[in-house]
Parts: sequence; structure tokens; C-alpha cells
Amino acid sequence: MHSRRALLYVPGDDRHKIEKAAALTVDCICMDMEDGVAATRKPQARTAIAKALDEVDFGQSERLARINGVGSGMEKDDLSSVLPHHPDGIVIPKIEELKQVQWASELIEAAELRNGWPLNSIRILLDVETPKGILNVKDIASHPRLDALIFGGEDFAAALGATRTPDAVELLYARQTVLTAAAAYGLQAIDMVAIDFRDLEALRREAAFGAGLGFTGKQIIHPAQIEPVQSAFTPTVEAIAEARRVVDGFEASQHEGKGAFALDGKMIDMPLVKNAQKVLERARAAGMP
Repeated sequence: MHSRRALLYVPGDDRHKIEKAAALTVDCICMDMEDGVAATRKPQARTAIAKALDEVDFGQSERLARINGVGSGMEKDDLSSVLPHHPDGIVIPKIEELKQVQWASELIEAAELRNGWPLNSIRILLDVETPKGILNVKDIASHPRLDALIFGGEDFAAALGATRTPDAVELLYARQTVLTAAAAYGLQAIDMVAIDFRDLEALRREAAFGAGLGFTGKQIIHPAQIEPVQSAFTPTVEAIAEARRVVDGFEASQHEGKGAFALDGKMIDMPLVKNAQKVLERARAAGMP
């Protein structure tokens, strides 16, 4: 599973922006056919993404393509255009029911079989951004081809008629619902976009809060957002060292036939050990020793 601390969206019909994104040190690049592309430019986006998958060197960045929503009338053409070029993953927006995921997975599996690619080599990431999607996310998240759930804050707030605030308290229930479903099925959870890409201090605060909730990454829309987001979702050297002490202490305690153990005057039990193990997992995913 790729590290997805920062997921950068680029308009799929703009080859220059795709090439510019590919030159950045960003975890994953999502070439968009949905909201980032005008209705009259959908065919151009399909063609441009297909060519980019064949021709552009994305380095270590994951190559994703976001289709239009299932039921939009465009989704089948979107998939048919990009699947022969083997993206690493397909992002499906405005997901609301498990059967929508199953439909896409069947087409993806057919492409894998047709081309002799390993099964499940093309993963699915889901945008959960509607009230119905939030209500159904515990079922949606069960599909075996999924790698991540992505929370769409702006779409969800608009659907509710909610007023957006800097601390996003109006979105907390939905964010935690997505997080809980992701954790239940071992999926990555990717937090909402900060749409004011010039306010990097606000972005740092929002990203740090999301990381504290348990998100593993965040969507971004501008290169300036890469560093603040990657920093927020990468454990500090101090946090990694502390996590190693907890895990090492646990292993020594287990070897001695003990359960909970004391470390620096604190009692360490399984919930704290599991949290420390997650810190080390995130560090490894970020390429840290």
C-alpha cells in the first residue's frame, strides 16, 4: 500500500500541470476527470490521462485517475479510457452504495485479466462526501479492492447546508465516521482539502488536527501545500524514538511473561502499544528508518 500523506489533484485535461506535478516529490498524483474538468473537456481529459500514464515519468509518485461519479453517464467511458494504461488506482467520487464499488471493481478485474496483470494490482480509493455516503460507509468500506477512504468536506457541507468554519466543527461527525470505517477495514483515511491554498498556517493547523484524529493523509490542490501536509502526517524523530521504546519494552515484557509494564513512571498496556506500532508503521511508510 502506498504512503498517501499528500494526495495532489491535477486537472486531467492539462498535460503541462500533469508533467509539473510529476516532477514534484508528492506521494500521489490524482489526474482528475470530475470536478477539476469542465463538462465540455471530459473527452480531452480522458485522452490526456491515457497518454500521460504511458509517457510521463512519475518517479515514486502513485498514479491515480479520478472518474466521474457512478450514475453520471460518463463513468464507463472514463474507466474504458484509462484502464488499458494501468493506473495504480482509480478514485471514485460521491460514492453512496457498495454496489457502485462492485460495478467498478468488475470492470477493473476484467481489464487485469485481459492484460495479464496481477489481480488487485489496480486499487480503488473512494470519495465519501454525501450524507448517504456517510450513512452507508460501514458497508462501502468492506470491499476487498479498497485501499483508502477520502473525506470530501466541501461537498458534504454543501449537502447539509452547513456553514464552514475555520475549526470545521460542523464536519467532525462525518470525519470521524469515515475514520472509524477505515480503521475497521484496515484502510487509509485521507482528510479534506484546505481550499485556501495561500494560508499555509491555517493548513498546518488543520493538517495537524486531522493527523491527531487518526487520518493518514490529506488531499491538496496546490504544490505549496505539499510540505506542510507531508510534515503533519510524518511522525517526528522524537515520536518515533518514544514509540520504539514502548514497543521494545512491550517485547521484553512479553519475553518475561508479563503483561502491562512500567515506562518512565507510566503503566503501558496494549492500547498504548498498538498506538506506538501505528507510529512506526507511518514512519516506515514515509521512508524513515
